[in-house]
Amino acid sequence: MTEELEDGNLISKSEAFLTFVVLSSWKDTITVLKSSENLSPWAENLQIVRRCCDSIAWKASKDELTSEDAAPNQESWWFNDVAAFRIDHFMRIISAIRAKGTKPETIGKCIMQYAKRWLPGMEVELEGLRGYGHEKCNLQFSIFSGKKKESSGNSKEQRTIIESLISIIPPQQDAVSCKFMLQLLKMAMMYSVSPALTTDLEKRVSLVLEDAEVSDLLIPRYQNGDQGKTVICMTNSSEECTMLDIDVVQRIVEYFLMHEQQQIQQQQKTRKFNISRLLDNYLAEIARDPNLSITKFQVFAELLPENTRSYDDGLYRAIDTYLKTQPSLTEHDRKRLCKIMNCEKLSLDACLHAAQNERLPLRTVVQVLFSEQVKMRAAMHEKEPAQIGIQSEQEENQTSATMDIKALKAELENVKSQMVELQNDYCELQQEYEKLSNKPKNSSGWSLNWRKIKNSLHTKPAGVEIGDRQDAPKSPNTILRRLNPRRRLSMS
Repeated sequence: MTEELEDGNLISKSEAFLTFVVLSSWKDTITVLKSSENLSPWAENLQIVRRCCDSIAWKASKDELTSEDAAPNQESWWFNDVAAFRIDHFMRIISAIRAKGTKPETIGKCIMQYAKRWLPGMEVELEGLRGYGHEKCNLQFSIFSGKKKESSGNSKEQRTIIESLISIIPPQQDAVSCKFMLQLLKMAMMYSVSPALTTDLEKRVSLVLEDAEVSDLLIPRYQNGDQGKTVICMTNSSEECTMLDIDVVQRIVEYFLMHEQQQIQQQQKTRKFNISRLLDNYLAEIARDPNLSITKFQVFAELLPENTRSYDDGLYRAIDTYLKTQPSLTEHDRKRLCKIMNCEKLSLDACLHAAQNERLPLRTVVQVLFSEQVKMRAAMHEKEPAQIGIQSEQEENQTSATMDIKALKAELENVKSQMVELQNDYCELQQEYEKLSNKPKNSSGWSLNWRKIKNSLHTKPAGVEIGDRQDAPKSPNTILRRLNPRRRLSMS
């Protein structure tokens, strides 16, 4: 089949077909790599697996780089094809994709898709706890999952997949979600994964513990041979057997506190973190376990520093739940348990509830009542300045309203005076107008009287008129003197 026998023999033709036909097509590359799983030694020796993995990685990373603004469903089009491979081929593809510079978030999504397909127990959550019996020595616990799924392989294969996925998770914090890592941790505890990888996963979870939920932290305590469906704990043995694995969560919280302390030392400033509510809710969940010792409860409750909790209401709820579950506790144990919480940090509602709680020791009730009185006094003192401020504000509002009313009255009086002036001006203008309208009639009567005077002058005797014409012209005053007094009166 080599070229030594004949040119264009089978090997050269197969090589050309693989290079130019198979590796240039995504679908053909997937098919060839999937087929080579049953021919591992020969496929590895002929470099078929390596070349197919490099081709898949190049196509996936190229599409991821050219479609950065694409929709989320378009970015994950190759996840299902890659998730169909065996774990060793999947790891080689992920390593090649990471070497191409693909974003860690994309690699993390692909890993979660693979785990969803090959680890069916990942999505099984602890829905409820059911106890049988009333005494500790006879108590059994079972964990019921809502769905019963068939195993996809033996425990050794599952353990290999879990260990491989833990080792290839990107180191960035936002690569995979906290929920996924806690689910993977449950599977690791179920199938007894190596302690080194389990510790590494616990540290990874501690970095994103603030994003966790209470249901994610409910990790069952698995026994040898358990496959995650049922856990049965009998307390006849001297060893404490709780239904939930509290030690794992305790280690995660300790890693979280160590990391936060390092961050505070590096930044030289205080940093607030909000996991107190998460741990108080988790403490209330585990407090329902009758096999939980008071020492374990106290140690877990005291993990966080005192200044971490703004209020101790959640801690009080967990303590009250534990007292309900353990009704046979002695007075000494009750006092020891109640010393964990700070009564001064209880809200007013919590104080009212605790003051009527018969399960609390008498000393704690007295402290709660004293704290309640202090809070009520403080509330009253805060209320009095508020009332004084409200009254002063009301007085200021009243004075301002009175001033506004006075100003409006002054403006109204001013407007009234202006209206009176305008009315007077209007009357004067009307009178002037009437005078002007009557003036032409008077002037016509005056002109008529003047014409009569002129006519009377023209009707004198002719001699006189001639004599007058011959005399020098006389002034109008002279003429008026000669007139009849009656005419002068009418003329005036």
